[in-house]
This record gives sequence, C-alpha cells and structure tokens, in this order.
Amino acid sequence: MGSDGLRGSKAIKENGGMVLAQDPASARYDGMPGSVVREGLADLMGTPAKLAGDLIRLLAGKLKCPLPEPFMSNQERSSFERICILLRARTGHDFSLYKKSTIYRRIERRMGIHGIASISEYVQFIEGTPPESELLFKELLIGVTSFFRDPESWKQLAEEVIPALIAARPEGGVLRAWVPGCSTGEEACSLAITFMEVLKEQGPRAPVTLQIFATDLDRDAVEKGRQGSYSPAAMSGLSDERRLAWFIPDEHGFKLRKEIREMLVYAIQDVIQDPPFIRLDLLLCRNLLIYFSSDLQKRVLPLFHYSLNPNGCLFLGSAESIGPFTDLFVPHPGKARLFYRKANSQTPGFAPFPITLSLPRESTREATVPKAPINLQALADQVLLHRFAPPAVLSSESGDILYISGKTGNYLEPAMGKANWNLFAMAREGLRTELGVAFRKALGQTDPVIVRGLRVGTNAGTQMVDLTVQALQAPEALKGTVMTVFSNQTDSHPVKFSKAGKGLPPNLVRLSELEAELKSSLEELQSNREEMQTSQEELKATNEELQSTNEELQSTNEELTTSKEELQSLNEELQTVNAEQQSKVEELSATNNDMKNLLDATDIATLFLDEHLHVRRFTKGATRIFKLIQSDVGRPITDIVSNLDYPGLERDATEVLRTLVLSEREVPAQQGEAWFSTRILPYRTIQNAIGGLVVTFTEITRAKALEADLRTEVSGKPKGGSRGQRSK
Repeated sequence: MGSDGLRGSKAIKENGGMVLAQDPASARYDGMPGSVVREGLADLMGTPAKLAGDLIRLLAGKLKCPLPEPFMSNQERSSFERICILLRARTGHDFSLYKKSTIYRRIERRMGIHGIASISEYVQFIEGTPPESELLFKELLIGVTSFFRDPESWKQLAEEVIPALIAARPEGGVLRAWVPGCSTGEEACSLAITFMEVLKEQGPRAPVTLQIFATDLDRDAVEKGRQGSYSPAAMSGLSDERRLAWFIPDEHGFKLRKEIREMLVYAIQDVIQDPPFIRLDLLLCRNLLIYFSSDLQKRVLPLFHYSLNPNGCLFLGSAESIGPFTDLFVPHPGKARLFYRKANSQTPGFAPFPITLSLPRESTREATVPKAPINLQALADQVLLHRFAPPAVLSSESGDILYISGKTGNYLEPAMGKANWNLFAMAREGLRTELGVAFRKALGQTDPVIVRGLRVGTNAGTQMVDLTVQALQAPEALKGTVMTVFSNQTDSHPVKFSKAGKGLPPNLVRLSELEAELKSSLEELQSNREEMQTSQEELKATNEELQSTNEELQSTNEELTTSKEELQSLNEELQTVNAEQQSKVEELSATNNDMKNLLDATDIATLFLDEHLHVRRFTKGATRIFKLIQSDVGRPITDIVSNLDYPGLERDATEVLRTLVLSEREVPAQQGEAWFSTRILPYRTIQNAIGGLVVTFTEITRAKALEADLRTEVSGKPKGGSRGQRSK
C-alpha cells in the first residue's frame, strides 16, 4: 500500500529490468501502482488483462530482455551511433561518450517494450516516431539516489572535511558546493543537513553559510527537487531524529524546512557541455562517473579540478576514483572517496569548456524556419467533413477566431466598440459562461466536451443549442487549435411529471430551469476552484524557479565582479611591467648610443662574431678591411671578401674559441701597402659565458715603416766606425 514497492521498482530499473504497473484507474487500491506511475518508473501500464498479454509476449521472446553486455556487430554499432546522433539532434545532448553497455541496455529495454527485434529496426522506429527520442532520453536519465547513501562516507565528511572548511573561514563567509547529476536532490539535501548539523555542534561563531548548486539533465527531476517534497519511501534512509528536525509532514509525505531549502539552488545543466560552476569548496559527484567512458572521465576530472578552489574537496562514489590524475588531487585518509585539489597544481592541457558544442533541438530549428502558409480553409473543411456538419468555428487556444464554417449568426455577434474577433467576446447571451467552461475543459483532455440544452438568445427569440468543443491533435497543421460546433435542438425534450403524460405547470417549469442554472453555476464554480488551485501551484513553482534563477544570476554577477577586479589588478600589473620595460628600452637605447660613439671615436676596426663565426656586429672601420654591408649580418666571416693577407683567420678564431686564449698577429694587406695588428679575444657575457669572438684590427703601417727605416739605417753603417766612436 501507499508508496511500498517504489524502492524495489527503482532497483529493478537500475539493473536493466522492466516494470509493469496496473493502471491506477482500474485498481481498487491505487496507492502502490499510482506511486510507481507518478515516479515515471512504469515501462508498461494497463489493466491486469493487458499486462497479462504483455507478460505472455515477454515469455514468448517478443519482448527482448537486455543482455548483460552489448555484443555488437558492425551493423549494430552503426545503428547505435545513428541513435546517438538522433538523440543529439532532437534533445541537444550527446550520449556517444557514455558507457556503451549502459546505453545499449536502455535501448534494448525500449526495443523490448515495442516488440522490436533488431536495433536497425529500432532506428527506423525512432526516425518515424519523434516522441520516442524523448522517451529514450528519459530512459537514459533514470536517477537512482537516496538520502545519506553510504553513511560511513557521510560521517567522515561531517567529522573531518566540513569542519576544516568552516575553520578556514574564521571571519565567516559563504562556502560554495556543486552537486552535478543531483537527480531529485536527495544528496544535495543530505549535504545541507550535514552542514547544519556541524554548525549546530560547533556552537556560536562567525556566520558561515553554504550555497549548494544542484544540477541535472532531467528537467522533471530538477522540478521535483525544487518542490522539496519527498515520499515516505524516499525518506527511509533518514533517521527519525533527522526526519523530525529537518522535514515537515504534508499530504504527500514530507517537505523540506525553509532553512534547508534556501541553501539549495537547482538548475538544468549538462556537466559535459555546459560551463561549470567555479570557486567551489566542495564538489559532490557520486555515482555519475560510473556511467562515463574512460575518455570522458579523463576530460571531466580536469574540469572538476578547475572548478575547485585550492584545497577544495571532491567527494566521489564508492565505485569511482580519480584515475591517472594523481598530480591534480591528493586522497584524504580514510575509506571514503574524498580527494583534495592540490594547491600548487596546474591543469595540464586543459580543454576550454564547453567540451562539446551544444546542439539545438530539431524542434527549435524547425521553429525558426519559416513555414509555408497554411490553407486553413481547406484543412478546416477536411476536418468538418469527417466529424461535423453544423456551423463551427476554428480558433486558437486563447479563443481567437481563425476560420468560420457555416452560418454562425445565431450564436456569435460582433461585440460593440473596437473590432474583436475573439470567440468569447462574440458569444451571444446564454452561451458565454458554458462556452468558457467547456473550452477550458477541452484544452485539458483529448475527448470532445459536449454541453446540451443551452438556451441562447437570438434575433428571433431563444434557441436550444447543443455545444461541442474539442482540441484538435491532427492533422499536424491544426495541432494546437480548437473546434467549436453549434447544433440546434429540434425539440425541447420535455420532462414528464405525471403518469398521465401531462407537461409541467408553468411555475414548476421555471423552478426546473432555475435548478438547472444553479447546477450549472455550481459546476462552473467547482471548475474555477480547480483552475485556481492549479494556477496557484503553477505560480508557486514559477516563483521557486525565478528564485533559483535569481540566485544563479547573483552568483554569476559575483563571479563577474571578481573577474573584473582580477582583470583590473592584472591591468595595473601590466602597466607597471610596461613602464619598467619602457625604462629598460630607453636605458638600452642610451647604452647603444654610447657604445656606437665609443667605437666610432676609437677608430678601431672591430668585428663581433658568434660561436659559429657568423658576423653579429661590425664597426664602420671594419668596412675598410672587409667588404661588409648591413645585410651581411648573420653570414660567415669566411664568405666575406677581405683586403688582408690572412688565410689563417678561421683557424686562429676556432683555436681561440677552443682554448679561450688571446691570439695576436701582425698581418699585411694584400697589396703590401698597409699592416694591421689583429687581436682575437673571446666574447664574454655578464654571466661570464662565452658568446662568440671579438676581432680588432689596429693599423700599424707607420710603425712598420719606421721599423723598416731603422733596420735599414742600422744595417747600412760600417762596424769599425762604431768602435772608433766608442773609443773616442
């Protein structure tokens, strides 16, 4: 009874089984099948007789049970890839990087439900049945979660991790947490409850709050999490103390208290292709990575590393690990899968997010493509020929008239004032109220709504009219429109009062009319009450969604503000560095000018060579010895034509590079008219490293001439004269 069987159904679905549920409308006690159907766990639903037929088909092999592992041929693999492409095109989400065994089991379940034998036939079925893509998408998103799953790990988180995070904020502040793949929010609520219990144990201190971002692909699961209401079966993982402390009983089970609900921000997000939440102190990703392939895990874990603050904590499931990323995370001592982000680690080769392109749904693309104009008259006439013959009106869901068939003057008349082609504004007296009630009721169901015996005021008096309203689902072009048909009654169906068959007296006729009007008013009042209750619930859900969106926008605004401050700080640093560089450039320019003037003033021909004897720089005087121009910089010195008779220049230069010993030679010019003193020295940098050679050429022609004259003079004097000179 009640919600019993819900946990068992979830376990069966988690392990690839099928769940058949009795239609709650056919059950004497609909508690158990109703809860399974409401949770979306029923693969097949119907009367017991129909379910028996489904079981017979299952036993006969027409419904395939999923295999433990996919054994796919090339054709099956191609069909599998085609299904992933269709899902990506129609839902905007890519499942090609998920574990193929998990995806294939879910596909086989859907094949079994429809009695399809091969995956290639299922591909054709999906292509011809667009709603099946959404159903398969829902099948792939079945979330299995519970409160405080793996209690020992939660105990270690509460005793060691959360107190350390709070202690790191002695001045108070906001801790940020992210729960990707939150499903209906049980683990996000468990984190909020654990945090509140730790705060309660520590007693008064600086105010520290926790903001939890709970995200998931499944829109329905996120909406249920936002409601914060859980069935008694879902609460089985909680102790009585926690249930009383943090939940309030309601008609559906238990509802989160306000202080817990305000900590949670729910959002629809794809961890694979949407930007992550950043600056996190805690990241709970439990039993999500087990559905990812190893390649996808290698791309998601660096993303988690990027999202966490230094020393932020990553909380994984019992069957998950960080794999090869030991340089990004360090494990926390203990059995729990807790890992800290290394404070000084950098994400290697981080792929910018989103990892994959988010593809729009086909429905979105189709909506943006202008469609050909629809011939409403032809389509409406086609529907009327098959269903109706009396006067009828085709209108939109808001009552705006699109097309009129037949003469409707007895039921509709133009309203006074500005022209208004709205069905409710044009309805005659006696038709407006019932038309509005029937119209709203028809929008909520597929069967037509028929109202009989309406007294409508016409130009000739009154007329008894039967009203039929139906929301159209086919053809596709008329989907979303409403057909309203007016049928005149040929008799008034008098009510017999006596056995003699006499009609009612006039006063009782009036009384009967008043009773009918009262009954109609009561029905309308009840309908309005139900609509108001539904609207109130929708407004409440919308308010929570807007609150969630507001919190997300506030978070984004804070992140943008922080980014702006960081950019301003970085800009100031760049300006400082630019000023320093500009100062160094000016200093180098001045030094370069000084060096140029110094070399020009000495009038010494100088060559600067690198370690390969390539010309690096030369003075103006060197151009008188070597045929150098500015474009020769970088060329070997041996390729430059020289006026010197110095064939051993390369040999001497190489020897100086090897021994670092100065080489000095007197070298004549090729014509013999000039002499130069050639000095080859190692080029030493400020760091005392050898960066090439410095070769100087000092002209010594005059000194050589004087030396030659002296030698000639000395050699031309007689020897005796010199002795006589000395004797004197």
